[in-house]
Amino acid sequence: MGRRKSKRKAPTKKRAGPLDSQFTCPFCNHERSCEVDMDRQRNTGTISCRVCLEDFQTTITYLSEAIDVYSDWIDACESANK
Repeated sequence: MGRRKSKRKAPTKKRAGPLDSQFTCPFCNHERSCEVDMDRQRNTGTISCRVCLEDFQTTITYLSEAIDVYSDWIDACESANK
């Protein structure tokens, strides 16, 4: 005789929340003062600070998100400081 099937349900998967689009400025250290603008038509991502008016522009792909533009900006700042 065979065993009966278990009626356990698969555990539900948690979805990650939306990613941030406002970040801390590396120059003036104001929180949530940098805003990212993604121009998918021109393949450019622009981030600018509302307080100190610093800005940065980089190329993006169709997979890029706002955090990728911010990470590129931080990497460029670190490489300029070396």
